[in-house]
Amino acid sequence: MTPIDVVIPAFNAADYLGEAVASVVAQRCAARRIIVVDDGSTDATADVAARVDTRIELVRQNNRGSGAARNAGIALSDAALIAFLDADDRWAADKLARQAAALDADPALDFVLCLVRAFASPELPDAERSALEAQQPRPVEGWLAGAMLIRRASFDRVGTFASELRVGEVIDWFSRARRIGLHSLVLPEVLLERRLHLHNTTRLATADRRGYLIAAKRHLERLRKAREGERR
Repeated sequence: MTPIDVVIPAFNAADYLGEAVASVVAQRCAARRIIVVDDGSTDATADVAARVDTRIELVRQNNRGSGAARNAGIALSDAALIAFLDADDRWAADKLARQAAALDADPALDFVLCLVRAFASPELPDAERSALEAQQPRPVEGWLAGAMLIRRASFDRVGTFASELRVGEVIDWFSRARRIGLHSLVLPEVLLERRLHLHNTTRLATADRRGYLIAAKRHLERLRKAREGERR
C-alpha cells in the first residue's frame, strides 16, 4: 500500500479534534502518520492531541493561519500521498481507501476529491442548526483541502499554500493547480463531512474578505495570462 500521511491544522479545536482524529484512525486504508499542527491555540487543543491517540505527531507554532499550519505539517511528511483534514471535520471510513484506489487505477491522476456534506454541530441551538444546514442542504463537490488525496510529487509541482492569506488560501492553491494542468477526479460519494459551528474560520473572517479578494484577483490574473499565451 502506498504510504499516506495526514496533516491536521488545528486552532482552538479542543471540542472537535478528538472526533476528527477518530475518523482518521477508523480509515480502512490506514494512514502511516497523523500530523497535528497546533496553530497557536489558546484552549486545550494541544492537550487533546497529546492524549487522543498515541500515533499523533504534534507540532506547535505561533498563530499564522491554517495555510501555514498545513505547510508546517507537509514539511514533516515524506509519504507518497498526502491528505488534509480540518480539525473540526470528519471523514467517512472508506475515504482514503476509495481515493487511493482511484489514484492506483490511473497513474495520470494527480489528486482525487469527493463530495462534501455539511452538518451543523450538535451543541448549537435548534434554530441556529436549522439556519446553517439550510445554507447547504445538499452535498457538493469538495474543492476543499479536506476532500483531497494528492500525490506528493504533484503537490510539490504546485507548491505550498499561500501562508500570507488567512482565508482563501485553498482557493488560491486550486487555482495554481489548474493553471499548471494537474489532473483531478471527483468521486461521486460523500466522504467528507464539514462541521458548521459558531467558530468556523470562514465565518469568523466575514468582516475581513481581503484573503478571498486576493485569491480571486490572483486567479483572474492567471486566466488572463493563459488566454494571452493561447493567442500567441
